[in-house]
Amino acid sequence: MSAAPLAPPSGRFISFEGIDGAGKSSHLDAVAERWQRRGLEVVRTREPGGTPLAETLRDLVLHQGMDALTEALLIFAARRNHLQQCIAPALERGAVVLCDRFTDATFAYQGAGRGFDLAVLTTLESWVQRGPGGLRQPDLTLWFDLDPAVAAQRLVAARTPDRFERQDEAFFHRVRDGYRARFEAQPERFVRIDASQSRDQVAVQIAAMLAERGW
Repeated sequence: MSAAPLAPPSGRFISFEGIDGAGKSSHLDAVAERWQRRGLEVVRTREPGGTPLAETLRDLVLHQGMDALTEALLIFAARRNHLQQCIAPALERGAVVLCDRFTDATFAYQGAGRGFDLAVLTTLESWVQRGPGGLRQPDLTLWFDLDPAVAAQRLVAARTPDRFERQDEAFFHRVRDGYRARFEAQPERFVRIDASQSRDQVAVQIAAMLAERGW
């Protein structure tokens, strides 16, 4: 007896999280291509970014000096526009949204990394993401967990670093701790991916995890 075909995860919101160098973006593209071959509408997007306004704010955040509060306000302003103009409409029409980072990154980078007040971030999260159905969060978050020293080695020749990528290793250890805190607080939403393995091994992890969900 043949196995039942996997059901497409229509109308799902999935985020890919982790520090730069963890490989999340390439695996996001691979998942998107797999589901597109099955005839599913897939929206690939990123944060900060995803709309013309949010991309403009992204450029400011990545390349202009500012304090942590200004940074957080710009990121949440971009997120609000992104939700309204991209994510919510895509989900309403039944598309699957694959997002390269979302709010967990803000708590990891601005909260843990910068040491910014988590209570303020929680308030902004509620203001920006709360709607008629409650607080908008991804249905699933894949956390690509990797030692910052390994991530730094992978990024050496990859590209010109932005002002986040130029931070010291201690900063990225705090960011990793911030992701771990979110993971531990919301285990039902998160799946930890061991990003220290080869690309093929990570792909096998992801495929097995999606298959468990019937996706």
